[in-house]
Amino acid sequence: MRSLATRSLQEEQMDAAELDVGTYGRVLHDLARVNRWTLTTRPTLAFLSRAIGDARSFSILDVGFGHGDMLRAVARWSARRGIEARMVGVDLNPASEGLARAATQPGLAIDYRTGDYADQPEQFDFIVSSQVAHHMSDDQLGHFLRHMEHASRRGWLVSDLHRHAFAYHGFPLLARMMGVHRIVREDGQLSIARSHRPDEWPEILARSGLDPGAVRIARRFPFRLAVERIFA
Repeated sequence: MRSLATRSLQEEQMDAAELDVGTYGRVLHDLARVNRWTLTTRPTLAFLSRAIGDARSFSILDVGFGHGDMLRAVARWSARRGIEARMVGVDLNPASEGLARAATQPGLAIDYRTGDYADQPEQFDFIVSSQVAHHMSDDQLGHFLRHMEHASRRGWLVSDLHRHAFAYHGFPLLARMMGVHRIVREDGQLSIARSHRPDEWPEILARSGLDPGAVRIARRFPFRLAVERIFA
C-alpha cells in the first residue's frame, strides 16, 4: 500500500509524450466530467470574486487549461455579473488547444494558446492554475510561484488537490461509478498522492522566496487546497 507521508514523484500517464491524441482527448473529456462532479471550479470563482471586488473588468491567464473547462466557467461567471473578462489559457500540450476550442461554445471569447506560461508577451491581472501544481516537480513549482508573484498585476491562485487518505482511497470508487477512462482512474489517484498538504505549503512558499504570511492557504470542499495571493 502506498504511503502518503510524503508526496509521490511517480509520473502520470497523461503526461507521457507518446500518448496519442485520441486517447489524450478522451482522458481530458472524462477529467472535465470529474471536475464538474467534484466542484473543481469553485475555488477559482471564489478567489476571483474576492480579488476583483467592485472592478468591472479583469484579465486572466489560466496555466495548463487542459480541456478548457475552467476558462469556460470563468466566462459564464463573469458574463452573469456583467464583468468584462479577457481570458487566455496556455498549455504545453499542443493537443489541448484544438480539443479545448472544439469544446467551447461560440460566443465565448477565450484565447487558447500552446506554449510556456513564461513566454506570454502580455501581462495579466490574475494568473491561475487548477489541478496543475501536482504535475510539477518541486523546482518547477518554485519557478511558477516566483513567476506569478512578479508577473501578475493583481494576484494569483494555485488551486490543487489535497493529499488526503480519504480522497486517495475514495477516488477509485467514484471513478468506477462514473465509468471514466482507465487513465483517469489511475492517474486521478496518483494525482492525489503527488499533491501537497496544507502544512507543507508555507515551506514551499518560503523555499520559493515568497512570504508565507502574505499568502492565504485554504481548504476547499472536497479535498482541495487554494493557495491565494491578492495584492493590496
